[in-house]
Amino acid sequence: MIWVPLFLVACVVAGLGCARVCRATLAAARPRPGDTRADADPDLSLREAAYLAGGPLRVTDLTLVSMHRGRRLLLAHTGWATVVDAGGADRDELERAVVGAIGPGGQCPVPAVRPVVAADDSVRCIEERLVDRGLAVPASGRREIADGLRTVKAGFLLGLLLGTVAALLVPAAERAPVIAAFALPLLGSGLCLLIGAVERYPYTRWASPAGQRLLSGLSATDPLTALATRGPAVLEPELRAALRGQDTRQRP
Repeated sequence: MIWVPLFLVACVVAGLGCARVCRATLAAARPRPGDTRADADPDLSLREAAYLAGGPLRVTDLTLVSMHRGRRLLLAHTGWATVVDAGGADRDELERAVVGAIGPGGQCPVPAVRPVVAADDSVRCIEERLVDRGLAVPASGRREIADGLRTVKAGFLLGLLLGTVAALLVPAAERAPVIAAFALPLLGSGLCLLIGAVERYPYTRWASPAGQRLLSGLSATDPLTALATRGPAVLEPELRAALRGQDTRQRP
């Protein structure tokens, strides 16, 4: 029965990972004091909706496209952003962050601009307001869930490794019960990972349950609202290519 200690280790690691994910998801779904504020103030700005639907990078994409359509910025299908309105006296903090990320030359690849703007203080202010209103999941909660899912993945791989070793340590005639035993922790970890993949890790979304309710009530008839809630997939091919830094022109 030399395989039994290996089986117990696999069970403990898988159980700890699944328990950690369950605890973190329940904590993320639990109503917080700010949820009452969300019900009292149900209005969302476009940027707030973009953050709840896709996080800081979605806010950045919304700002870039908004500036492009307002002729303050040119997003080329080649993946470059060019400042058009050099004055920009009416720019808000987020638009100033975009111009600052592009740099004094007035031109920069879009993939280099997006992460800089996403990390700007103006985006963090949007996050803080939404967390205070109970509409967004705090960063600590997202990290805890992500760490839990990584633990589950590590437990699954460890269980697979230990199961293989255990099966090789026993005679061939005795391998069936060993494989059946190790299937239990592997099944638990695998189902946890499968649910996360199918649901796209629902509780690692930026929006809390209260925020998701508000997002579901938004109409996507306006192009910018559609971008905020559904992402760049709703854009025309040239703008999608610009945000991804890809050239849509046919190459010889």
